[in-house]
Order: sequence, then C-alpha cells, then structure tokens
Amino acid sequence: MSQQISPPSTPNCLPSLVTNERELSWQVASSLLISFKYAWAGISYSFHTQRNFRIHVAVCAMAIALSIVLHLSPVEIAVIGITSGLVLALELLNTAIESLVDLTVKQTYHELAKIAKDCAAGAVLVSALVAVLVAGMLLLPRLANLIMSAL
Repeated sequence: MSQQISPPSTPNCLPSLVTNERELSWQVASSLLISFKYAWAGISYSFHTQRNFRIHVAVCAMAIALSIVLHLSPVEIAVIGITSGLVLALELLNTAIESLVDLTVKQTYHELAKIAKDCAAGAVLVSALVAVLVAGMLLLPRLANLIMSAL
C-alpha cells in the first residue's frame, strides 16, 4: 500500500498568526489598491526612519527641479529621473535587507550579517555616485553657461 503525500499547504490555508493592521500581509493582496497600500507603507516607513532615504529624496527632487529650470531636454530629464529612481529603489532594498538581517540575528553580531548589510549599503553608494556623475555631466555645463552669461 503506497502512502499518499498531501499537497503542501498554500499561504491561504495557513492560520493567521498576525493580528495587527497588516494581518495576512503575507498572502496575495486582495486587490491592486491593497498592493499599492503595502508599497506605500514601505516607502513611508523608509522616509520616516531612514535619514539617507530622506537625503536621497531631497537631492533627487532638486536635480529634477534644476533640470526643468535649466531647460534640459526630456531625454536628459528622464536619464536624471531614472538614475535618481534607481538610488531610491536601492535605498529601499537596503532598508529591507537591514531589517531582515536584524530580524534574523536579533541583538547578536554575525560576520555574515555584517557582510550582507555592508554590501547592500555599497550598492546604494555605487548607484548614488553614478547618479551624481550623470547629473553632473548633464547639469554642470548648463549651470556654467548660465553663470557665464550672467557675468
């Protein structure tokens, strides 16, 4: 007689262990609007708790505003927007990785946890440096022309 193996439980069949506002957040969101709500919660959390995320948002806004004021082409503005968006996305991933690592190792030190957190922070740094390079190459010539014409 062969033993039957029951199919693995799906997340919809698991009991609810969480009773806060995000109850059952591990399940598939019931609507697209709920998915956006969860995404906004992550962005809001990062904005309120992560100094570097706020700095990146401010620099991104300034770079795009300056691009518009200096009448950069739509493609140049898009390039600045894409590179700035990449920095913000990586900062969100960095926050997620740091939170997950902290959850895993609790209040203890582990060399692999340090490596994971340092590499995530390094990814943000690399993207930020690239964004500064791109913005500098696109904005500085226009700023220099504006200053020279004012003199």
